Amino acid sequence: MSSFFSKKCEYGLQAVLYLAAQGKSSLCSAEEISNNLNIPKEFTSKILQDLTEKGIIISRKGRVGGFKLAIDASQIKLIDIVAAIDGLDIFKNCVMGFHNCNGNQKCPVHKEWMEVVEKAYRMLSQRSVDIFNNIPLDHF
Repeated sequence: MSSFFSKKCEYGLQAVLYLAAQGKSSLCSAEEISNNLNIPKEFTSKILQDLTEKGIIISRKGRVGGFKLAIDASQIKLIDIVAAIDGLDIFKNCVMGFHNCNGNQKCPVHKEWMEVVEKAYRMLSQRSVDIFNNIPLDHF
């Protein structure tokens, strides 16, 4: 089975967590984030642009510009990043990809999958990105 999130969402989560680890006053360039997280630079720039439009991060232009969190890390829940990039439909869709799997007509793993999804949603809704504030940068 592939990842629960899209690759774009995985990278977006990593980028925001990387910014949280930098502290609230540090600006990081897209190139720095790209290099440290091993994400293609063009993809990184697009993800950062999307996160800026959603108000999760802010950008400063210019020679000493870059990106940083828009608000305190404790105020950004992991679910906010997922919602900004992938949306929340992933918490409603069938893991097997059956379009007709729903409350009335369930696939064989529907019940167990919904338990996993609900647990993941709760965790992502409860945890904020400040959990990475004290992570050493070489962790990334």
